[in-house]
Parts: sequence; C-alpha cells; structure tokens
Amino acid sequence: MREIATVQVGSYANFIGSHFWNFQDELLGLADNPECDEIFKNHNLDMNVLYRSGETHQGIPTYTPRLVSVDFQGSLGSVSSQGTLYNEAPAPPGGVSTWTGGVTTCASEPLKKNLFLESLYLEDEDVGNASFDSGKNGSRSEIQDKDIVECLENGVRYWTDFSKVHYHPRSLYELSGLWMDIEDFDNYGVGRDAFSGGLRAEEIGERLRFFIEECDHIQGIQFVVDDAGGFSGVAGEFLENIADEYANIPVLLYSVHSPDTCIDPKSKKQTISRKLHDVVSFSRLSASCKLVVPVGLPSFSMSRTSSFLRMKDEKPYHTSAVYASAIHSISLPFRMEQLGPSAQSSYTCGAMAVNDLVQMLAGQARQNMVSILDVSMPAPSLTGYPVPQSLLENLQPLTPEIADDVEDFQAVESMTIHGVYRAGSQRASISEVKDAVQAAYDNAVTRPKFSHLSVARCPLPIPLPFPSIFGNLVGQHGELLDMAISDSASGGSLEFHSIPMAARLRSSNAILPLLENRLENLRKFGIARGALGTELLRNWGFGMDELEDMGETLSKMVTTLKPYSEESSDSD
Repeated sequence: MREIATVQVGSYANFIGSHFWNFQDELLGLADNPECDEIFKNHNLDMNVLYRSGETHQGIPTYTPRLVSVDFQGSLGSVSSQGTLYNEAPAPPGGVSTWTGGVTTCASEPLKKNLFLESLYLEDEDVGNASFDSGKNGSRSEIQDKDIVECLENGVRYWTDFSKVHYHPRSLYELSGLWMDIEDFDNYGVGRDAFSGGLRAEEIGERLRFFIEECDHIQGIQFVVDDAGGFSGVAGEFLENIADEYANIPVLLYSVHSPDTCIDPKSKKQTISRKLHDVVSFSRLSASCKLVVPVGLPSFSMSRTSSFLRMKDEKPYHTSAVYASAIHSISLPFRMEQLGPSAQSSYTCGAMAVNDLVQMLAGQARQNMVSILDVSMPAPSLTGYPVPQSLLENLQPLTPEIADDVEDFQAVESMTIHGVYRAGSQRASISEVKDAVQAAYDNAVTRPKFSHLSVARCPLPIPLPFPSIFGNLVGQHGELLDMAISDSASGGSLEFHSIPMAARLRSSNAILPLLENRLENLRKFGIARGALGTELLRNWGFGMDELEDMGETLSKMVTTLKPYSEESSDSD
C-alpha cells in the first residue's frame, strides 16, 4: 500500500477539498454502476491510497477519506464535526479545568440542511429502508435536481453545503473559540498564536497521527492551506511539527488564495501588513515541506484560464472547483497501479509516488522547491480542433505573479493528461496521447530539459454538486464545440457528465517574479533601517535574526533560478 494522508487548513482550502473529495466519491460510485462507461469501471486507480477502511461500533463497514480538516468553529454549517457514520457524541471543548465559578452555556439551534444535503439524507434513508415495504415511492425523488442546482448556485455559505462525502469522526477539527465571522484573523502572527493556544496543537497532531500510524507504507502528505490570513500561521506551525515527527514523509504543499483576498487594501498600513504576511507565510510554509505550489489567480473571469468557463470570482464555490480539478489531476499518478517494466495497461501509464515527483521537480541539479501549476479545462482533442492551439499551448497557469513566455532550458515538468479525445467524441488511447505530446514537443520552439508524462483514459467526473461554470461551447462529455449548443451562458452537473483534463507542475524560472517580490518586500518593509513594518513583525513574534534568515533563504531561492544575478554577491 502507498497511502497518502491529506490535510486541509482554512476555509478556502476546505472549499477546494470539498470538491476534491466529491470527485473521488463520484469515481467510487461510477465504478460500482453497471450502466456507466467502461473507462470508469476500469480506471486502474487504487482508491485505498486516499481512503481508509473501517467499521462503526455496530460493525458496519465504512470507507472514508484519510483526512484532517481544520477550520473555524461554526464553519461546518449543518454538518456535525463527528460526521454521520459513527453517531458519537462530540467531545467537550478543551479549557481550564480548575475553574470553580459559575458557567454559562450559550447554544444555538442547529442550522437547517439545504436541499442538497437534505436529498443526501433522504437517499440514505431510502437505502436503509430498502428491505421494508413502506408503501412509499422514496422521498428523495420529491426533490428535483434543478432545484438543488439553483439552491447551490445561490446559497452556498459553508464548504459542507456541497459535500457529498462521509467523514471519519477524527477528520473534522474546529478551532474552538475562533468563530467564522472573526475579522482580525488576518495575519500569520494571530494564526501562530491560535495554534499554540490551549491544546489545539496537540489535538490536531493527534488526529493526523491516528491516520498515519495505521498506514502500511505512507508515500506522502498532500497539504492544502488557505494562506491569505491567519490559517497560514496555523499551517506553518503544524507543518513544523510534522517535519519534526515525520521527517521521512514528503509533504506536497498547495498554498491557495481565493480571488476575494486579492482585492487591494484600503490603506497603506493594510498594504504593508498584507505584503509582510505574504512574505512570512511563504517563508515559513516552504521551510517545512519538500515542494510548494502557490495557487490563486487575482481574477478567474479576467484570465486566459476561463476561455471555456463562466466563473464568478466572488463565489468560492465556483473558483475552488477549478483548483480542485487541477489537484485531482496532479494526484492521479500517485494512485495508478505500478506495473513492471514490460507490462502495459490500456487505461493508465506513468505511475509515480509523491517522493518521485518531489525529487524530479525539486531534487534535480537546480534544487528549486517552488513549482507552477498549469491547467487545461476542458482539455482540447489531440487534433486541436476547433481551437487553434495544441493541447500543450492550452495549458494556462493557476499560479500568480509569474512571467509569461520565458525561455528556460533547465525547466523540469510533470504533466497528467486524462480523458482526452482523439477527435470529435472518440476517446484517445494511451499511446495516441503519448505520441501527440511527443510530437508537440518536437515542434515546439523551446522544450523543458526533462518532462514526465502520466496518462489515464478516465476523465474528470462531474458530480451533482459541481457548479454551473462551463460555457456553451463545451459538450456534455467535455468535448469542445465550434458552435454553441444552447442559449444558456453556462451549465454544470445537469448538463455535463465528464471533462477531459490536462494539468502540469513545472519547475521554471517563470516563478522568479513571485520570489523577487517576496524578497523585495521583506527587505523594504521588514529589514531595512527604519522599515515601516519592523514593529508589526515583532508583534507577530519575529525578531530581526529570523527576518534576516528568511531574507537569506529567499535570496538563495532567487539565485538558484537566476545564478548570474547580483543576489549571489549581496551581503544584506
């Protein structure tokens, strides 16, 4: 077994995670459906890599994500932190046990389930009562799918509002005392203090330990953090503990921003605070992982990524779906069946472990641990028609602050392509995809020094809670069209069954602007004599020695990608 443990820290990270686990749940359901396409029944993906088997106290088998999710108190909406499978009473919040005075308990009515969650509840009820003749035709059918879609498009507030997955009681952790509407949880320092306060560090660590210790041979930790505010401090301290306790387990880190956190601050003080937060967050998070992938465009609707998508930047429910789709694609090689050197599969090729990816991108001669995430969604056919660009040219970055059209002859990349078409509605074979990619590189003006390709015939499944973000030039199976098929500007899970995808991680000097911006802001606002942010950083718990260490590390990252720059001789 080559297990992966997943950690999600922060609200937007959990929005992404909710979509990610919906994809996995849909794959599991389609594989068991005798009427579904053969490519879903024979996807050659080992779901045990991400899931764990167990059973309730009543002996009922369970199959749940190997996941630790951390978020505000109250962030689960109508869902219990204990999940729905085990029906255990929630543990009392940790606190000071020596208090002898009076105690006031404030309790609110549980939130009402939305239509989607209510439909899931009724569906489970129908399954549980299937052996009884109730004389009813099943309550689930009374809720129309179109009403569920409308409810989700207009009413998602919590990431659990569109989650169709059952979670283990140890998976969902709420930071007691930190409520969802807190406004000053906006910097690394406050998150660092929150993690260290009370028993939180011990409790969160114990949950991850539970999942890791039951693994036979864990291959890595997939870590997603909402790094725009205090949750980066929570994650940074948690990652440091993980590095100390599990030094030999590689961590693949996605640091994510939602578009609404990229809005320009109103004052100079807020601007400086955000820039320093970004510096400290990046420095601290990258210090305790093997590979970091910054993710988060300032605007989806204004980016080239949205050529066939109809995104609303103000809806995390929308934007997180694209990031989750890309992370799903990148994770496929970790779950592919590893065959012998002479064996071939008709459904997958290019299996690799997390550590293989880390060594390929960050462990080569360049030693660059910051990678760029690109995606093509939906991916065009191998012929390119009806779009003028090839599949490779359609890959667009989800990583912010990068340079366009750079020449980097030392670039290294790992790409996953799955579910693409040869032409029209004909699925491409594994060998056809490999040949097409090789031909594209042969004809390219520049090509990477090394590229690893993983291919799967199984496309991205589109489950019911997926948002209505596809434009009307996309067919129901993700094929690109030259003529609109409907008057509707966008569609989602009712109109689309699956989507061909391509995603890529690349180590390239195109990441230099992000690194140079971090280094410049640290020197200007934190290290320079009379810097305006020195006192702010001191309040966050960072002295000058730590800041200079951060500056030295960032400088080395820049020098690694820009060896002839002045950074190599800089003595600051």
